[in-house]
Amino acid sequence: MNPNPHRRLVLGGLAVLALPARALAQAGSAIHVEVWKSPSCGCCKDWIAHMEKNGFRVTVREQGNTAMRQRLGIPLALGSCHTALIGRYAIEGHVPAQDVRRLLRDKPDAIGLAVPGMPVGSPGMDGPEYGGRKDAYDVLLVAAGGATRVFASYR
Repeated sequence: MNPNPHRRLVLGGLAVLALPARALAQAGSAIHVEVWKSPSCGCCKDWIAHMEKNGFRVTVREQGNTAMRQRLGIPLALGSCHTALIGRYAIEGHVPAQDVRRLLRDKPDAIGLAVPGMPVGSPGMDGPEYGGRKDAYDVLLVAAGGATRVFASYR
């Protein structure tokens, strides 16, 4: 007996509708992030997990980030423990996924975003080992030449 192809199509469509919205968002439409970091950095792994949890698809380069930060035009003074490339934008440090999404949506004329240093409470620096402590920090929009302005503040 030959199964009805229309019935299979309808059932297949229903199966797709049953998938959670997050799974559908990640299936094929996830934004690719390439990250350069030290192989031993735990907070970088936690930031990567934050990005993946927020629907980004991540490729990791375990070779350090100094050369890539310089190549992308992020000033040394804005440095952190990892550097990422998303589309044409550099992402330096523990930038929240929501700010990356806003950057990609608004498409400003900029090099990218940076969270200098490693502020406690930022994504990747917010695990239980920090005891709920949260430092105030800014996400900076980095323009060509290294000029910055506050893109988002966390207090």
